[in-house]
Amino acid sequence: MSTIELTPSQKTILTALVNLHRDAGDAVKGEDIAAEVDRNPGTIRNQMQSLKALQLVEGVPGPKGGYKPTATAFEALDVQQMDSAAEVPLVHDGELIEESNVEEVDLTSVHHPELCRAEIHLQGSVRDFDEGDSVRVGPTPLSKLVVEGTVDGTDDTSNILILKIDSMEAPSEEPAH
Repeated sequence: MSTIELTPSQKTILTALVNLHRDAGDAVKGEDIAAEVDRNPGTIRNQMQSLKALQLVEGVPGPKGGYKPTATAFEALDVQQMDSAAEVPLVHDGELIEESNVEEVDLTSVHHPELCRAEIHLQGSVRDFDEGDSVRVGPTPLSKLVVEGTVDGTDDTSNILILKIDSMEAPSEEPAH
C-alpha cells in the first residue's frame, strides 16, 4: 500500500475531521473544523478539495451535509477505525477524562531512567493539557500497565502528550498470598 504524504496543515485538518466525526457520528461542517483548528472556513474548503482529490474525505451535500473521513483517511492518519476501542483510563490533574481515548503508549529513552519519557497518543485533542500537569494512564487492557507522569510537552498535530515518567507499574504475575 502506498503511503499518502500529508502536509502538516492537511494532517491537522484531517485529524480534526476524524475526531469531530467520531464524536458526532455524522458529517462535519467546515465551520466546525475551522473552529477546531483555528483557521478560517475558506482555508478549510480549499484544503478539503485537496483531501477529496486524495480520496481521504467525502463531501456530503444538503443542509445536514459537510465532510466525512473515508476509510483511507484512517489509514493515512494511522488511526484504526475501532468500533470499540479498548478503554484505557486517562486521569488529568486528578480528574478522569471521559472522552479521551489512549491509542498508544510509546516509551522513549528507556536506557536513561532519569530521562524516561512516554509518548501518549490520544484519539482526542491534547489542547487541554499544559506543561506541568499530572497525568496517569492505564491500566492498559493486556499488561495492566499504569504510567504516571508530568506533561513535558504536547504535539497538537499528532495528538501526542509527552510525559516525564514519575512512576510505572505493571502488576506482577505472582498471585498475592
